[in-house]
Amino acid sequence: MTDALNWKPAATPKAESIDGRFIRLEKLDPARHGDDLWEVLQGPGSDPVLWDYLPYGPFNERAAFDSWLQGNAAGHDPLYFTVIDRASGQAQGMLTLMSIVPDHGRIEIGHIAFGAAMQRSPKSTEAVYLLGKLSFELGNRRLEWKCNNANARSKRAAERLGFQSEGVFRKHLVVKDHNRDTAWYSITDDEWPQVATGFERWLSAENQQDGGQVRTLEACRKG
Repeated sequence: MTDALNWKPAATPKAESIDGRFIRLEKLDPARHGDDLWEVLQGPGSDPVLWDYLPYGPFNERAAFDSWLQGNAAGHDPLYFTVIDRASGQAQGMLTLMSIVPDHGRIEIGHIAFGAAMQRSPKSTEAVYLLGKLSFELGNRRLEWKCNNANARSKRAAERLGFQSEGVFRKHLVVKDHNRDTAWYSITDDEWPQVATGFERWLSAENQQDGGQVRTLEACRKG
């Protein structure tokens, strides 16, 4: 737990490659990742509700999608990572570190767009774990998760991943011409060690068997 009286700003994240057991995170590179991302996010087998609560998309034309990727890759906040499936080498999704405020040690995981092959799999969980681990190694005090309060799937994911609910900001944003009430979640630096241990137990070879998980992530967090 950080002592506010001796606070030192967190370091700023860089989009460097991070290796996990199931995935590798790489800086978004439209030239290398674009074909795969178009297929998994917009192709015939893509998630039909993926774009419902994102402030952009869906993309009906490849040119518009490529332009969107180029803009994302050029930015630093949000800082985009591509998720690479280590078994196949395919780019299967994206997520970011965003709302980066080093002076106060605050950072958020957001802009999550996972292809169908990542959803409800160890790959999606490991992607969040790796960015959470990086966030706290950089010296942050607080890791945030925010979503539309109507997005039940994202809220369930936040709670499963160990984020604590902090309430709802009513009429927070207007997104795609609709009101967005925003649900806020966080993990703090003093909570992270237990959350991280739960991730590591859940992702381990002992827990991930051919038939699926042995114990749930929530159970692994409890000990």
